Amino acid sequence: MTRVAVISDTHLPSRGRELPPACVDAIRGADLLVHAGDLADLAALALLRSLGPPLVAVHGNADDAEVRAALPATAAVELPGLRLAVVHDGGPEAGRLDRLRRTFPGAGAVVFGHSHVPFLQRAPGGFLALNPGSPTDRRRQPRHSMAEILRRDGRPPRIRFLAVDEPAGPLPEDLVRRPPG
Repeated sequence: MTRVAVISDTHLPSRGRELPPACVDAIRGADLLVHAGDLADLAALALLRSLGPPLVAVHGNADDAEVRAALPATAAVELPGLRLAVVHDGGPEAGRLDRLRRTFPGAGAVVFGHSHVPFLQRAPGGFLALNPGSPTDRRRQPRHSMAEILRRDGRPPRIRFLAVDEPAGPLPEDLVRRPPG
């Protein structure tokens, strides 16, 4: 099984001095870490790289100039049987799924951030759009969150949202935005 830890909008150190321990534990247990932008600075990027798994990251609108120079605006990674694209801003919710599918034509899933709202939408045929929320800046959300993509034996990817504040554990289903799809 392939386990991908997915985070976004950490805004370190302005929104937190460090990642919550439950987030760090999930990252260290993953095969890959994906960050969908708004890390903040190069120290935050170095922290993510020090946690263990390979990192795929993009820059966001709130990243400083050094991070913007170090990271691309979009990225893609091949998982076993799944091409995963990453971008910071997925745009307005209306039409998002079709727009992301057109923007990333070879991808089976797109991870995005920006809103800090845990979000999952699946299209017929399996294409999905995923926002993990934020482990450090929940804004108006009731919990700090991240997501995991679990991929096994060619099956469709399973998405699990995690609350990383106290008490840590699965994010209650009603806290994930899931538009009809």
